[in-house]
Amino acid sequence: MQLSDFDYELPQELIAQFPLSSRSSSRLLIVHQDQDQINPRLQDAYFKEINHLLKKGDLLVFNDTKVIPARIHGFKPTGGKIEVLVERVLTESQVLCQIKSSKAILPNATLFLGNPNAPTKVTVIERQTISNPMTSVLEASPFYIIEFPSNALEMLHVIGELPLPPYIRHSANLDDENRYQTVYASNPGAVAAPTAGLHFDESTLLQLQEQGVEIAKLTLHVGSGTFSPVRYEDLSSHQMHFERYVIPAETRKAIDLAQMEKRRIICVGTTSLRALESSVTMGDNGDTNLFITPGYQFQVVDALITNFHLPKSTLLMLVSAFSGYHTMKIAYQHAIENKYRFFSYGDAMFLERSAS
Repeated sequence: MQLSDFDYELPQELIAQFPLSSRSSSRLLIVHQDQDQINPRLQDAYFKEINHLLKKGDLLVFNDTKVIPARIHGFKPTGGKIEVLVERVLTESQVLCQIKSSKAILPNATLFLGNPNAPTKVTVIERQTISNPMTSVLEASPFYIIEFPSNALEMLHVIGELPLPPYIRHSANLDDENRYQTVYASNPGAVAAPTAGLHFDESTLLQLQEQGVEIAKLTLHVGSGTFSPVRYEDLSSHQMHFERYVIPAETRKAIDLAQMEKRRIICVGTTSLRALESSVTMGDNGDTNLFITPGYQFQVVDALITNFHLPKSTLLMLVSAFSGYHTMKIAYQHAIENKYRFFSYGDAMFLERSAS
């Protein structure tokens, strides 16, 4: 399949700019796989009705990553303005990041971040290189390693701000500080929220547990690459970004037991799904760049709760692989015609895995 196969026209007014007043008040498009019909059966609902889709014994897998204040404004010694977006905390004092600047940043350069009157001085250690799949040669990547004078994560909480996605047009405010995090976020390291989890509130989680739904957690730190466009029409030329994941021992035990007893494993978000599917070949701890497109054979996940994704995005390709390309075309068109809200602060879907 080609990149253009995953394009669609979305009215700008359907891109959600703010969260709803209540997490669980978002809408939910339920996509049923009906093997006796050519087209999927679609059902309009609200997320607070998610308990009707789940049953005793289902294993619901969440990503408990926590978004860090990864966007920092600063300036060079010449006074030129820069913007730093942290991709990953590497060590106590070093981070991997992107730097927006009018001119290229050289190794050993000094940068000043945060409050202009009392800035934090950091040093550029190096610019990374990557392998270009089109030419098989190394070229400069957009990522740099910079070093902070002390604990990087602690300093980010002082000088950084929440990195809202590029399609959200307002600057992060106090409401975003709360609502662009899941209620169960506990492991800092992501630069984007696992947005399917934003629909769950404490009462919904409690209700599910009371009806016998089993809950397990893993960690995958979502990187900025989740918003990176696919630049090649030939999808085989696209190189996915790496994201760090960890599946705890208790979660592995729950997954293995659910599979043995033939109970459903339901992922909350594409990040949870990528971690579980990556673990089949990589184990329970690693850096994954698994690129899932139609034709991929899923081995762990039976159902998926997810938001609506950007045109031509790797996430749209993933859900098309999971529920079927034809099914997703119909579901997205239905969502647009019925004015569902799209992307991070938007509405959700419940997807069953296609038998094919």
